[in-house]
Amino acid sequence: MGETVIRRRPSQRVLIGKVMLGGGAPIVVQSMTNTDTADAAATTRQVYELAEAGSELVRITVNTPEAAAAVPLIRSRLDGMGCDVPLVGDFHYNGHRLLTEFPDCAQVLAKYRINPGNVGRNRSDEDPFSIMIAAAVRNEKPVRIGVNWGSLDQNLVVRMMDENSRLAEPKDVREVTRAALIASALQSAQRAEQLGLAHDRIVLSCKVSEVQDLIAVYRSLAQQCDYALHLGLTEAGMGSKGIVASTAALAVLLQEGIGDTIRISLTPEPGGSRAQEVVVAQEILQTMGLRAFAPMVIACPGCGRTTSTVFQELAQSIQAHLRGQMPLWRERHDGVEEMTVAVMGCIVNGPGESKMANIGISLPGTGESPAAPVYIDGEKALTLRGDNIAAEFTRIVDEYVERKYVRRAGIED
Repeated sequence: MGETVIRRRPSQRVLIGKVMLGGGAPIVVQSMTNTDTADAAATTRQVYELAEAGSELVRITVNTPEAAAAVPLIRSRLDGMGCDVPLVGDFHYNGHRLLTEFPDCAQVLAKYRINPGNVGRNRSDEDPFSIMIAAAVRNEKPVRIGVNWGSLDQNLVVRMMDENSRLAEPKDVREVTRAALIASALQSAQRAEQLGLAHDRIVLSCKVSEVQDLIAVYRSLAQQCDYALHLGLTEAGMGSKGIVASTAALAVLLQEGIGDTIRISLTPEPGGSRAQEVVVAQEILQTMGLRAFAPMVIACPGCGRTTSTVFQELAQSIQAHLRGQMPLWRERHDGVEEMTVAVMGCIVNGPGESKMANIGISLPGTGESPAAPVYIDGEKALTLRGDNIAAEFTRIVDEYVERKYVRRAGIED
């Protein structure tokens, strides 16, 4: 992949189930269900869908006794399906009670997420925050201390605003709020360590919904600590807005080596798949050269030379086929996720881009000869013609994968 980016300050490694994050480990992709966790069947299906799409951690809401009671069943059903993705429990307000009253839930979760703005906290060992940390220590679970712009501890904000107002040159309100986010995360982490949670069991996040705020907050946070950091633009929005905003923020931080795990908080379109946020996260990391998840399709945008929609339809078909095959290919073949496939629309850049890809096809543009040369590993291999080009090219891609990428040991037909 691309040139390695080194963090200004190396982060601690944190083991979450089978997944290692931080300390130079590959950046981890995670997601979150939007089903009612008490509906074990629906939640199991969605967790499985997210894991199949490539989510390496899946967070589930644990907000009621019914949800907490369902967690062990969800874990058991996933295990029965051969899906060992670690489950993260998302707790707010009543997490201290649920973790205490449902010990099986506390045990099968791989990590807890605690929002310090939504749990009571004082210096007593009996306050909700302390009880949740005690559960993590007792069950040997890591914790993400996740501070959020929309649920920031108001007592802390008021105190810092008051202190700021007494300065000779008060800072901007937004700057103070950013500082309050960071202070909440770091103070909570310090308190968790005092309560017995190991330094390498803590992940921090400070989520906001504006791009420049997120960049500023995480740059400062990364300079002040070596905890593993979870990145995400909260309430990013729907469709292109959410994708563009998340990419703009995370790309800057990732390029600077900041961030150990990411989630793209997209609002799903009605009827849309929750797994879209996983695909976007993977594509951010892959296009930046930080990780590889699935073969990439290189396709031209089209112009007046490509009035036919054939190349667009083929590019879409091939991309869907590659992603659809990845769950199988991931198990059977080493390195296939780094393959590139070019689907080009005319003679201007078609042959050149096709030669640079592992396998590529240059479709005829407007007025060009009705022939589509196929290039394999930089050499012209054959020319396709007729109405069956899409199916033939798909077959060629599949055969290339079988031939090019070594079958994993122990895998039989």
